[in-house]
Amino acid sequence: MVGSDRRTGFSRRRQAGVFLGYVLAVAGVVVGAALLILSTFNPPLFSALRMSVATATTPVASGVSGVGQAIMSVPRAIGTYFFVHSENARLKRELAASRALLTRARTINYDNRRLRALLQVRDRAEAPVLTARLVASTASSTRRFALLNAGRFHGVRPGMPVRGPDGLVGRVVETGPNAARVLLVVDPASVVPVRRTRDGLPAIVAGRGDGAVDIRSVNTTEVQFGRGDLFVTSGTGGIYPPGIPVARVVAAGRDTVLGRTVAVPDTFDFALVERAFMPLPPPPPPLAIAPPTQ
Repeated sequence: MVGSDRRTGFSRRRQAGVFLGYVLAVAGVVVGAALLILSTFNPPLFSALRMSVATATTPVASGVSGVGQAIMSVPRAIGTYFFVHSENARLKRELAASRALLTRARTINYDNRRLRALLQVRDRAEAPVLTARLVASTASSTRRFALLNAGRFHGVRPGMPVRGPDGLVGRVVETGPNAARVLLVVDPASVVPVRRTRDGLPAIVAGRGDGAVDIRSVNTTEVQFGRGDLFVTSGTGGIYPPGIPVARVVAAGRDTVLGRTVAVPDTFDFALVERAFMPLPPPPPPLAIAPPTQ
């Protein structure tokens, strides 16, 4: 025979390999059956054996796990490098744009202060009267009031604005010796003159009685309101100081849109009571009536 037959039956080495495989398989079955019988009839001994095997194999498993994590970290590190590089470039671009905006804001602020000096206009920034606790509010009624635990004895007077950490809450309408009643911005009787922060558009924030407000344009029609537009007090009317956040537009619309107040009285305990921005002058004294001459 010219060629040699390489099949398993004609090769002693392959026969020995197949026989060894059979022996290992049978041995594995026997060992598995023995472990199963041992775990069933002698659980403590099986538990000790299992822990001994785990103790012996833990260092090897830890080394293999470390090598695997090291290998897996290579593509992650490469991806992180490229991500950090692109993120760094993006942050540099944003920083350059922010510097330009900051320079523009500083220029506008300088011009504003210079014009105010020329017009002899001064800002009214008086110290607040006090900080009081909001002890109650009418959230389930169509009339929306809150109660302060401070009154006339603490210097609180009707007409004083009340604000929270986020924005305007309302104004004081009634005072007692140790308490004051606050008309909330969401009350139907509340009307607050405001302006839009992005362009100074004048508007009115009127309460609806259901926890929301209406934002209405003033003296103009076909005014477009965008979602998220922020409105702050304008100072018109002399009650509220300018610049206090009042409400945001919920949905875009024209002329009159739905808004939500920035400050929610139910979410905080304390409020700041301030003096009216331009308090009304006291009434003139009554004219003395001369007695009739005889």
